[in-house]
Amino acid sequence: MATIKVKGIILSENNMGDYDKMLTILTPNFGKISCSAKGARRPKSALLAGTQLFCFGEYLLYQGTSTYHMNSCEIIEMFYKIRTDLDKLKYAIHINKIVQDVTDENENCYNILQLYLNTLYMLSETDKDKELVVSIFKLRLLSILGFMPRVTACVSCKEKEALSYFSIRDNGFKCEPCSRQDKSSLYMSESTKNAIKYTITAPAKKVFSFDLKNEALEEFKLITRIYFNEKMEREYKVEEIF
Repeated sequence: MATIKVKGIILSENNMGDYDKMLTILTPNFGKISCSAKGARRPKSALLAGTQLFCFGEYLLYQGTSTYHMNSCEIIEMFYKIRTDLDKLKYAIHINKIVQDVTDENENCYNILQLYLNTLYMLSETDKDKELVVSIFKLRLLSILGFMPRVTACVSCKEKEALSYFSIRDNGFKCEPCSRQDKSSLYMSESTKNAIKYTITAPAKKVFSFDLKNEALEEFKLITRIYFNEKMEREYKVEEIF
């Protein structure tokens, strides 16, 4: 049987039998894969820590007839602070659900995995506004999935100045006259407009390197939430854990 070594993050873990686990792992090149980890729930198992939710590691797997089986793992990052803070955990579970929904087997998931890891790092290791972090994640994810909004000119008349509205329906910025004919257009301040531009164009490692306050933060959160739910064709909410 073929043996492969992959880096990936645990998206889900489910108990199987007395001591085993069935895992879902997101990998950069193989997409989302199912993997059994025999004996991973035994107290002294070498697989115990590396098969927990949100663990990012390097895994040695061999492919069986219907699933992968884990031989060994080496932990790279545990995102420990997410596990000890219920508020951080709530938002991490929220984005984890989204990542599970938008990924599949046998597809290149490098950009999504990179964004997911960077988002978990921001939640775990910083005190940045969690709703801003999730909003940035959602808008950047939409851009990766092919829903990048058009921001260089009005999506209707091509005017490049005075773009102060975001059209949910037409996927981008609009000028004030064109927005009057579009009930899905939402007003945005200059700060919000710049934040949207930055989120979709910034280098992956720097996408979270800005802050918004007060009205601009509320505008950014509102536009991102409505735009994301519209393109995903379902409503995602941050649910309470308990």
